[in-house]
Amino acid sequence: MANAYPGRPQSGAVSSADRSTMTGGAPVEIKKVGVIGAGQMGGGIAHVCALAGLDVVLADRDPGALAKALATIGKNMDRQVTRGKIAEGDKSAALARIKTAENLKSFGESDIVIEAATEDEQVKRAIFKDLCPELKPGAFIATNTSSISITRLASTTDRPGRFMGMHFMNPVPVMQLVELIRGIATEEPTVQAVRELTVKLGKQPVSAEDFPAFIVNRILLPMINEAVYTLYEGVGSVESIDTAMKLGANHPMGPLELADFIGLDTCLAIMQVLYDGLADSKYRPCPLLVKYVEAGWIGRKSGRGFYDYSGEKPIPTR
Repeated sequence: MANAYPGRPQSGAVSSADRSTMTGGAPVEIKKVGVIGAGQMGGGIAHVCALAGLDVVLADRDPGALAKALATIGKNMDRQVTRGKIAEGDKSAALARIKTAENLKSFGESDIVIEAATEDEQVKRAIFKDLCPELKPGAFIATNTSSISITRLASTTDRPGRFMGMHFMNPVPVMQLVELIRGIATEEPTVQAVRELTVKLGKQPVSAEDFPAFIVNRILLPMINEAVYTLYEGVGSVESIDTAMKLGANHPMGPLELADFIGLDTCLAIMQVLYDGLADSKYRPCPLLVKYVEAGWIGRKSGRGFYDYSGEKPIPTR
């Protein structure tokens, strides 16, 4: 493959200076961040990185998605200003740090690129194949996957030692947790650098092993899937199931409302990873969840899921 940056070592070739940062010494300080995917997660990641003083390149092949992401970031920062979380000057400076791109060629100076594309392994593999030739040899790659094997994804890159999972929670500007997952080949300096970045973003890092769905979704998604089974079997209605869990278990959001917020397509993808990866029938996706996704009723982002969001107030669809 032709070198995308004349004068730079070929992708996968590591200079002595780069090697010294990979094998020991002080952790590499991350100052420039690339984010792939301008959806809800990618936009949120760009938001917190920019507020932390980092230069950000947010890439998506859809210019409409980029425009929408910038508008959402600005609106969410306005909310933070109103609530006294940040100053108006912080907002202006952060927005100025975010650049957008419609391809991956703008990541040449990024110290880390965080992939936040759809939860589809083949899509992610294709992205990494195109991304690696554009990176400087010392750059890290992180994936925001919520369930897919880090080791398997890392093996598709030219730098598995500098690859790991960095799973943010949704909505990113609000939620404090980031799951850090190392693959079998992930090197310790990578873990140190990504952990330091996580803390710099004001988040709490938690280490998780590279098993299907990691910690949060290994516990959360089967609960949501069971709530869908409860609906499917007629044990309760959408409203009664969500009310029961909010008042009976003190959950801030009912499981079906939460499924709509996450996206039913994402819920199904994670359950399928659990079912395939752990070979246990208790992780079988509920047929009703499959039907909703087949219908395109995937939650808030489509306007309809277990609730219809077309009016002023969400109305149960079942």
